[in-house]
This record gives sequence, structure tokens and C-alpha cells, in this order.
Amino acid sequence: MTISPKRNEKANPAMQPNEGTPSLLVIDDDPLILQVMKLCLPEPDYCVYTADNVATGQALFTKHSPDAVLLDIQMPQQSGLAALHEFRELDPRVPVILMTGHGTAETAIGAMSGGAFEYITKPFEPDEILPLIDSAIETSRMARMPAVLPGDGISNPNGPGDAGAGEQVLGQCPAMVEVFRSIGRVASRDVAVLVLGDTGTGKEVVARAIYQHSLRHDQVFHAINCAAIPENLLESELFGHEKGAFTGADQRRIGKFEICNGGTLFLDEIGDMTPLMQTKMLRVLQEKEFERVGGSKPIKTNVRVIAATNRDLDAAMADGSFRSDLYYRLNEFTISLPALRDRGDDVPMMTEFFFKAFAKQLGKDYVSIAPETMQRFTSHSWPGNVRELQGVVKQTLLKASGPVIVPAFLPMGFGETKSISGHPQRSWASDLETEIQSLLSDGAHNLSAEIHDRVDRILLAQVLATSEGNISAASIRLGLSRPTLRSRIKQLGVDAKGSPPQ
Repeated sequence: MTISPKRNEKANPAMQPNEGTPSLLVIDDDPLILQVMKLCLPEPDYCVYTADNVATGQALFTKHSPDAVLLDIQMPQQSGLAALHEFRELDPRVPVILMTGHGTAETAIGAMSGGAFEYITKPFEPDEILPLIDSAIETSRMARMPAVLPGDGISNPNGPGDAGAGEQVLGQCPAMVEVFRSIGRVASRDVAVLVLGDTGTGKEVVARAIYQHSLRHDQVFHAINCAAIPENLLESELFGHEKGAFTGADQRRIGKFEICNGGTLFLDEIGDMTPLMQTKMLRVLQEKEFERVGGSKPIKTNVRVIAATNRDLDAAMADGSFRSDLYYRLNEFTISLPALRDRGDDVPMMTEFFFKAFAKQLGKDYVSIAPETMQRFTSHSWPGNVRELQGVVKQTLLKASGPVIVPAFLPMGFGETKSISGHPQRSWASDLETEIQSLLSDGAHNLSAEIHDRVDRILLAQVLATSEGNISAASIRLGLSRPTLRSRIKQLGVDAKGSPPQ
């Protein structure tokens, strides 16, 4: 279904969302756009406010503080471009996506230099706009959801006692106490920060805490996963490109270093950058300027960079896969996060906290954790760290049918010791080993990506089917953000309702 321009009629604002529900404000004098966006983003997974003029949109923005705004440029009485600047003055952390009619793309691109998140040209398909909206909402969440820290002179952005409104950075062990102190030392210093830690240890939350307690906390914050974007697209994403710079570059694009001027850019998994991208990153950090792909004009930028990786950068520098000069530019201050298995008594405290927090979020009754259930949590090795703990808690609550968490509610196989031998039946692990051996025998290459793709096709299809195609519910069960899940669904050809590709 293509969404095309049409004009007039009024639309009604949506209901007030529940806590944690993603919210979008759509401003367009085309009633079809307003109606279709409500259909594409249904309640209760989203809350969509609609307005057919800028004045009404500004009132809704002030009243409801939406996660993102979808704004048409050609509006009666007041243009969308003028409204963009007003929204930026009200709260520059709220991403604004511009919608443009034919012949107005250049205007929209120019507006992106003034802080628009992205633009899309009418007519467009829902499949084009939905990932963009999810990405904007995720960016807004990272910028505005407080990363609440304990003591050490670091204030809660929401005020004392309002920890439930944000995302806690939890821990009482000595290593985590040092992490909190480090955030306090560096947050207000305008230097680059490198956050090190295994996957799932909370690097993103630490980056958000640094940003929110920095002198740039009222400016834009964007995040890029360097490992999730191919090199040619990553360069354009960071630095932008000129029209005609490469095949498919039919319009100029403004990159994140330009959009984030004056703000903060979080570069996750920076250890996976290719050597060419490392060279370009080094230049922008040294010179504070860059050029768009296909361009020759230097563009100045004032961006604070927070980088993170789960790679051993010392080993990467030793084998030549990571530049030492870039490392020293990024490493003006380092924060190292411990693995959950090394945090001792933090596990029961965090387990209790997440059960209370997610029970409220999911609308589930919760009173306590049975002792035998807690024993499973404390004895588990947690290879996926805090992210795995959060996922297990959510899955348990979704399965729970009472206020006391007993072992029967835990995900199948969690916390149980499995014997490697002595069982006559084949396990899923042995099936996977057979599949890998088959690929090796065939002389296949790029095995890691191939195996991950095969597993994800099955996993995503089954979780989507169990969730009846509900992207938000599936993302919770998978432990993925909605933009990442949508991207994997499209990449792997999985039907959004849960059917794997034939």
C-alpha cells in the first residue's frame, strides 16, 4: 500500500499512552496520512497523536512530549520547516522526521543541517517509514530515558526517588562502584570516552549516563552500531554523501557528524570498524572536520564521541586490525565494565530489581521469588551478562501465572546442568554441529554469518509466530530493539507474522 498525498479534514489525538509505550506525533493536513499511521502503529504497542496543523501539533508536543515527530513540510498557515526549528527549541532531543512532496527533497535535506532526524519523500510505502520511525523512537529513548545512577554525587535527572522512571545502572560490587565513580569524574569533562566490556554488560546505559550528566545533556544524542552497517553505508551514515557520489545516491544525505554538531555521538562496537573507516574516524577526531562522500568541501563539527566495544583492543592493535593512533584518540578516558559472573552478590539484587520493574511494565502480578528459583539465578554463569538476565526475567514473567516466581515459570532448560554424554536422544547442539560439519565439508566460507542467519531465520519465525506477529512483544522476548528486529526480518526474508522463507 503506497501512502500518497491527499488533503484536508481534521484528525483526533490518540489516547494517553501507558508508561513505556512508544509515542509518535504526526502532523499533516492530509487525513489519509494520519489515518494510515494510526493503522500501521496500532494501540497498545504504540500511541499515535495526530494533528492537521502546526499549532495543534505544538500543543500536543508540549502536553505529551512524544518520543518522535513525523512532520509534513508543506502545511497551511505555518510551514513544517518553521515548526522544525520551534520543536528543536522546545526539545532538541526529540527526533523530527520530515515528509516532503515531489520537488521539495532539497529543502528537506537542507533542513537536516538544522537538526532534522531524517526525511522521506511522498508517496511512500509503510515498509519504508516504519523502520525509520522505530529508529527515531529508539534514538529518543536513548537520549531522554534517564540512566539512573546510585550516589557518588551524581544526581538523578528525574529527582530523588524516581528511579522507576528511568533505567537503573545497578551494582554494589567494588568494580561497579568504580564504574559509577568514573562516570562522575568524566561526565562533565568534554573528552572522548571509551567504554569496554563484554556483550550485554550495559555499555549503552553507561554511554547514556555520561551524556545525560554532561554539559551537552540538552543537545542531540545519536547512536550508531558500527558492526551492524556495511562499510559503504556506514561512511554515508556518519559523514553523509553528495548527490551522485555512488550508484543510488540520488540525493544529498546529511550524516550523523553533521546532525550531531554540538551534541553527542555514541559509536557502539567501534572495534569492528574496517581499516578505511578507522582512518576517516581518526581524521574527524583530530581535525574536527570531515567531507561528505563524493564531496570536497570540509565541514566543521563539534561532536563529543563516546565509543564502546566488546573486542580486546590491545590484541587488535597487536595483530594490526585496529589503529593504535585511533585508540589513543578514543581513549582519553576509559571505563571497563565487569562481566555479570564476576559481580558476586549483585546477581540476586539485580534479579529482584528486574522482576519488580518488568512486572510493572508488563502488567503482571509479582510478590517474591521462590528460594529454589533464586538459586538457579545465582548459580547460572550468565554468558549474555545483564542483557541475558533481563531477557530471562521477561520470559519468566510472561510465562508466570502467579505472584510467586517458581522454577516451573523459568525458560525451558534455564539453570539446569546438562550432561554432555549418556543421553540417547539428539540435542539441538548436536544438530547444529552436524550442520556446521556439512558446511565445512562443502568448503563454505563466511561460516559465522551463515550459521547465525540460519539460526535467526528459525528463531525469528518461531518467536513472531508465538507473538502473533506483534513486533514489540517479539522484540522483548528476543532482547532486540524494534529497529534491529525489523532490519533482521527484512534481511532474512522472514514473514512478519512468523513464516520462514521457503
